[in-house]
Amino acid sequence: MNIESIRMALRGIVANRMRSALTMLGILIGVGAVIILVAVGAGSAAKTRQSLEALGSNTLTVSAGGFGQGNRGGTQARSLQITDVDVTAIGDKLQAPDVTAVVPIVNGPGSTAAAFNGASTALGSFIGTSDTYSSVKNAPTQAGTFFTVDDVTNRANVVVIGTTVAKNLLGANADPNSLVGQNVQFGSHSLTVVGILKSKGSNGFQDQDDIAIVPESTMRDNYSGNTGTVSQLVVQAASRNATGAAQTEITSVLQSDHKGATATSYRVLNQAALLQTAAASNKTFTVLLGSVAAISLLVGGIGVMNIMLVTVTERTREIGIRKAIGARTSAILSQFLTEAVLLSLLGGLLGITAGMLGSRFTIVGVAPVIQNYSIVLAFGVAIAVGLFFGIYPASRAAKLRPIDALRYE
Repeated sequence: MNIESIRMALRGIVANRMRSALTMLGILIGVGAVIILVAVGAGSAAKTRQSLEALGSNTLTVSAGGFGQGNRGGTQARSLQITDVDVTAIGDKLQAPDVTAVVPIVNGPGSTAAAFNGASTALGSFIGTSDTYSSVKNAPTQAGTFFTVDDVTNRANVVVIGTTVAKNLLGANADPNSLVGQNVQFGSHSLTVVGILKSKGSNGFQDQDDIAIVPESTMRDNYSGNTGTVSQLVVQAASRNATGAAQTEITSVLQSDHKGATATSYRVLNQAALLQTAAASNKTFTVLLGSVAAISLLVGGIGVMNIMLVTVTERTREIGIRKAIGARTSAILSQFLTEAVLLSLLGGLLGITAGMLGSRFTIVGVAPVIQNYSIVLAFGVAIAVGLFFGIYPASRAAKLRPIDALRYE
């Protein structure tokens, strides 16, 4: 590829502006699609990772129930009631050295509603728990404070609510923080709002801000009864790497506390393992999106070959004249190959611009995250496509016999 080949290639491109523009458009769409779709995949992965990490990457959730084998080899549901004894045992450093905190959760009645100054709202989630819930579940308050260990001990009638509950009671335009210190009716009991949780948004399944949290003792006294059981446990491991060991210790404690219990009698959800699974799934999703977009690059390459074949046909006499006055085969080959590569080069540069601009917008609820490797890869493939699909038309032009080219009409 020399200066003369580039000059003649540019002259050929400019001479057929519309045709060249449409050819570059195919490459532009391919490169832009690769960049944007890979960015969407990366953005989706980041969103999922943030949602899971917000729940704590070193936490495990233990809940009752599971599946075991029936007497005839079938599958039957089995249930294990997690008790306060289990909470104490799992929190024992001798029995579970890799566990740093155990947070019991007692679910309230599903039909409980909150009411304030004539407004009412059904609660998405109504739970009773301990004072350590805020730190273990990464649930800080944006106004007021979380209830204390004294509130749990004294069975205080206090509550911490999410921003959705506050806005439903006050109105969408009101300041949710103004509910701190107010008495709100929850079912048949009046509770004082001591804190408003910092907003977490949706986790994809439910609104995490549509929640009300009371001390575990208050939940049992006023709503769920003093049964001595909990709905689930949130267990904090010493570190993310210790979640596997903590899961084994929890399983051992539960099987020891409950005669006849098996690993299928309860469920232990390892947040770190879930995070790894989600990361692998999102990686596959991103590769799939990029592969689908790459197909359009292939289509663009076919367009380049098609246009170059037309160009060779139109300029057959020109090729004959050049060869008749001494142009070498390599010069003809270089001229048309350069033109094909330049079309892909210009289309690739425009595609990068379009891809970066398109990635600035939220797509299907996901904020795209541009990956530098996708830009380099897409641009490199675009050049390779121009080179590959330009070889045949260029070699066809180079192989024309001068006498045949001069006779072409």
